[in-house]
Amino acid sequence: MRAVGYQTPGPISAADSLVDIELPRPKPGARDLLVAVKAISVNPVDTKVRRRPKADPSAWAVLGWDAAGVVVEAGSGVTRFKSGDEVFYAGDMTRPGANAELHLVDERIVGRKPATLGFAAAAALPLTAITAWEAMFDRLDVAKPVPGAAPAILIVGGAGGVGSIAVQLARKRTSLTVVATASRPETAAWARNLGAHHVVDHSKPLAKEVAALGLGAPAFVFSTTGTGGHLGAIAELVAPQGRFALIDDPETLDIGVFKRKSVSIHWEFMFTRSMFHTADMEAQGALLDEVSRLVDEGVLKTTLAEVLGLVNAANLKKAHAILESGKARGKLVLEGF
Repeated sequence: MRAVGYQTPGPISAADSLVDIELPRPKPGARDLLVAVKAISVNPVDTKVRRRPKADPSAWAVLGWDAAGVVVEAGSGVTRFKSGDEVFYAGDMTRPGANAELHLVDERIVGRKPATLGFAAAAALPLTAITAWEAMFDRLDVAKPVPGAAPAILIVGGAGGVGSIAVQLARKRTSLTVVATASRPETAAWARNLGAHHVVDHSKPLAKEVAALGLGAPAFVFSTTGTGGHLGAIAELVAPQGRFALIDDPETLDIGVFKRKSVSIHWEFMFTRSMFHTADMEAQGALLDEVSRLVDEGVLKTTLAEVLGLVNAANLKKAHAILESGKARGKLVLEGF
């Protein structure tokens, strides 16, 4: 089968950073689905893993943790899906990724593709939807008010992949005032179009930008990018006893700045359930089924920004370069082989 992989970690500019390769057809285990991949989307995690040292330098590594496709074979223990079902999912970081014609995935972390979306639009959603949903509803517990705080959530990076779905979920499934950050006119317009009540510029002093809205100190802050540079401002602007979640990887994270306000800090990593085979691993499949339902009902919309062409090394290199530039808006997708 055709796939895109690499052997040597390094910069995307390297000739061998991503290569078109041929790999054997995978064989499903008891709980696995073998999926014919129709479309994939690219996430910052792909670029981070691509640069890390590998356990076996000579082995081909395949990236890709967002896919939509059709089940072609089901393992002996599969109960939720059958051959011919259209699915979407974010996969498991401990297994080969979905930048391949055929891909194995545990049925427990798979959802039924929205019927109203094509494969490209569906592939844009799984990883970011799971991340945003878990961060807001499981970690921040936004349904539980913070006494005396403004019923508001600040989403740092509101036009990025995770921010784009977080803005929608916060606006459509909570009564919170949604404040997103964006630093360019086009990204600010994107966040407003997705439902943000207010957009502030994170290239300016963030605490002052939020204070100028006159809402009061927000109960919740969800930082999707640039957390290291905004940490002091977040500690200043968040309400006492507020809750703060992040998903990126700042070089240092001095949480001491939150002590005097008794702010709780939550780190969201959507691969935790699949990585550790947690007792509630199937919750991600159920979550994606709910996202699919909300899309088909018109409550949520895809965050697809651009289809870059076929799934091949050249187009994946282009997607990685865009993500590494920090200029991405919404999700970048590749469709077909």
